[in-house]
Formats: sequence, structure tokens, C-alpha cells
Amino acid sequence: MATNASNPGPLTDAALPRDSIVDVAGLSVGHFTDPRRPTGCTVILTPEGAVASVDVRGAAPGTRETDLLDPVNAVERIHALVLSGGSAFGLDAASGVVAWLEERGVGLAVGPVRVPIVPAAILFDLLLGDPSIRPDARAGRLACEAASTRLPAEGSVGAGAGATVGKLWGVGRAMRGGIGSASLRISGVTVAAIVAVNAIGDVIDPLTALPIAGARNADGTRLRNTTASLLAGDLPQRLMPGGATTIGCVATDAMLTKTECRKLAQCAHDGLARTIDPVHTAFDGDTLFALSTGRTGNTLHPVVLATAAAAVTASAVLRGIKAATSIAYTGSEPIPSWSDFHSQGVSR
Repeated sequence: MATNASNPGPLTDAALPRDSIVDVAGLSVGHFTDPRRPTGCTVILTPEGAVASVDVRGAAPGTRETDLLDPVNAVERIHALVLSGGSAFGLDAASGVVAWLEERGVGLAVGPVRVPIVPAAILFDLLLGDPSIRPDARAGRLACEAASTRLPAEGSVGAGAGATVGKLWGVGRAMRGGIGSASLRISGVTVAAIVAVNAIGDVIDPLTALPIAGARNADGTRLRNTTASLLAGDLPQRLMPGGATTIGCVATDAMLTKTECRKLAQCAHDGLARTIDPVHTAFDGDTLFALSTGRTGNTLHPVVLATAAAAVTASAVLRGIKAATSIAYTGSEPIPSWSDFHSQGVSR
């Protein structure tokens, strides 16, 4: 967490930075992780409403209520976001969030009713365990019940529970993905992100430009470096579209318009490009939302906001990977996590 060095201000216990998306005042986060197989969903609640937009870069997205986030369309504020596993089936989790909010009188006033606005995006995790088990409306409700302003769990939980990375040569030679969060505070404004990493590509350390998790070689002991392999003509097995996807949200308490939120979401994708390679492929549905609670009443130069959005997104990716845990995979040895793989002394 970065602080304005010239005027850091006093920090009380309640205001201490926690380096996550809940550092943005007005947001709470809840996970539901299914105990029956690795899948789940994550909800970001903003019951007071937040200006929001979205940017989709992958060619195989699965989304709900994203058209209304176009700046040319009328609805300005949302009341929650849902990130879910379960492929297109997982979009049902948003229905549970809508019902939960409606019961509490939260939503856009339309005549005698309030309609909660809850966009959602999903990732593909159906290859781990029984694919008939996926997040549903009940899962969305349980994620809402779990939501709080406490530091959210990271790694193999919520929308990241069934995530894997480096899958061009099959899930059996992939590594574990996960969900992570990060934040920065600059000149009294907080910029934060939460990202569920389930990419076809490798996860890259931007300081070294080398993979730290992803596709492994035939005996599983080394990272093969997906981009280097592809450029050398080492082509993967045939894959189905939509077998991956990284999804997330960048948020700020600065005051932004819907158009400015769209630009923030676009810039946040730079954080994915720094840490995932290849990214935004035909097999990924990479989708990032951006939202502004406006709680501070402050503004920040758009170049600073863009820089911060990319930085926190990149940090969230790395945190999600490093917090993940290994898991068994049918017909193969366990899919290793970052910590397991590197603790064994393996090399790139």
C-alpha cells in the first residue's frame, strides 16, 4: 500500500491499510466456496450504489448486465458485482444476489419496486470434479451473507476455487490459479482490485518477465514457458473456446463518471498483460469491471488513476497465484500450487 508521503495523515485502527479491495470505502466482499468440488463465487457489494463500467478483452466471455454499463446507456449505478466459476451456469449466482438485495430494499427505484443492478462475469472451471456442481442462486445468497469489510480470503476460494493457469497442454500439466486483491492510496484516493485468475497463459513476474506459474513440461517438473514454446513451433493440443478466463474488478473512492470508469477498466487490463502471457486469447473471456463509490469526493489525474489501476490489477494477479493451494486431478498427479511447485526446488 502506497501513501502520499507529503501528507500521510493519521491512521486509526479502523483506517489502517489492508491492501485489498475493501480499502475502498463503501465496498464489502464475500466468498462462497463449494465444499463438493472446487468452484465458487465472489460478490462485491456496494448497496449505496456505485458508478460502473466494464471492458471485455477475451474472445469467449460469459457475462450478465454488461450492456447497461456502456456509457451511452442510461443506468448509472450498480449495487453489486458477481464473479463466479461454473462457466455460463455460474451466472445464476447473480440471481441470488439480486433477490438478497431486493429483500433489503436495495436497488434502482422503478415505480413501486427497487431493481438491484448486479452485473456478473464467469470463468470456466468445469474440468475439476463433477461439472454438474456449479454456483447457483443459493451460492450467490451465501456469498452475500458472508460479505464484510474484513480482509477477504485469497487463493483457492470463491470465484478462484477451481481456477488453473497454463492450460494449453492440458489441465494435467497446468498449475493452480486463484483469486487475489490489492490496493494503493495516492493523494487521499484509494484504487484497488480483485482478480480471479484462470488463464490459458502463464503467470509472469513483471520484474523478471519470466513465468512463475503455468504450463509444465511433460514430466511436470519445470515450467515450459508457454510463449517461448509457441514461438518455437511447439504447438498445443486442440482446445475448446472458453476453457479459461480471468475476471475481476478495479475500484476507487474517487469521483468518476461512467465514461471514466470505462477508461479505468481498459487501463486495468494493462495489469493483466504484465502478469499473464499469452492473455486475451480466443480461449479466454477476460473481463474487468471498474467502479467508483465517490466516497472521498476527490478526483485524481486520469494518468495517475490509469497507472494505479494497472499496478493493483497486476498485484492482485500475483497475490491470487501465490495464495493458491494444490489439488488432485483425475487421471494425473495433483495440480501444484505456486508454493508447492517452488518449494520443491524446481527451476524454470
